This record gives sequence, C-alpha cells and structure tokens, in this order.
Amino acid sequence: MQKTLYGAAVTLRPATTADIPALAAIRSKPEVYRRWRGGDDLAAAVAGDLADADMSTLAIEHGGRVVGAIQWGAESEPDYRHANIDLYLDPSAHGRGLGTDAVRTLARHLITDHGHHRIVIDPAADNAAAIRCYTKAGFRPVGVMRQYERGADGTWRDGLLMDLLAEEFEG
Repeated sequence: MQKTLYGAAVTLRPATTADIPALAAIRSKPEVYRRWRGGDDLAAAVAGDLADADMSTLAIEHGGRVVGAIQWGAESEPDYRHANIDLYLDPSAHGRGLGTDAVRTLARHLITDHGHHRIVIDPAADNAAAIRCYTKAGFRPVGVMRQYERGADGTWRDGLLMDLLAEEFEG
C-alpha cells in the first residue's frame, strides 16, 4: 500500500476514484493533453491508470487541491532493478517548483523506503520545461531515444532518457 508523502510544498497521496474528475480535467488541458493523451475518454484513461497493478499513481496536492498526478513503477528483475517516474501537472501550477518538489519527494521515497539505486524518467526531447524540472531534482540526461513515442498528430518524436542514482540524490 502506498503511503502519503510530504514535500516542501506538495503532498503526494494515493489517488482514488474520487480524484478521477479533477485528474481528467487536468489531462484535458491542451498543454497536458499533447503530452499525456489517452483517447477521447480521459476519465476512463485516468481510471485505467488507477487500476494498473504495475504502476502506483499518487495525486499531487497543493493548497488543498489536486494539481496533478505522479506515477511510479519498478523493474523487479534483480540484475536490472530500478524505478521509473512520470507525472503531469496542471498548467496553472507550472513555474512554481511544484513539479520539482513532487519528483524530489517521490525520488526520496523510492531510494529510502524501497531501496532503489537508480530512477529513470523519459520526457519528450522537446519538453524543455519538464527537462529543467527533472534536472533541478537531480536527474541527468543519459541519451536521446529516437522516434520514441507517437505524438497526437501521428508522427514519431524523440524522448530524452534521464536518470538519477541514489548516491547523487540531494533530496
């Protein structure tokens, strides 16, 4: 069971079905939708995320309201064990350090409570704001994954693989 985590400015708590309308509304915003599509039924997409047994989805709260979601999963094969993170944030919450705080808070939990030595994140290579956020949280670029994901327009776009090693984390 995922526990509630507290950052400097955000609270990360297990997302519930009661969060589906707020998270679907955030994912419907053009700035988020172009990165986090999910089809025409975003409520069903969010519900699917919550039901995914291989991923933990946490609601990101700030000032008493849900401003986004952060997810994590793990590769359990002992020789390749690591965790991965993904998130989206309401555009009204951008530029205030909330994303960086959420990533740092979750990274601390994954390193301290789950014993992960490496965490990866993979923003679109053209998503400068996300890359800045993850860099501030301590992630470093590893390399470009060419034609990594299909965009909303059907074309393939590059992704940037970034990672954070436990011994480099300053959280």
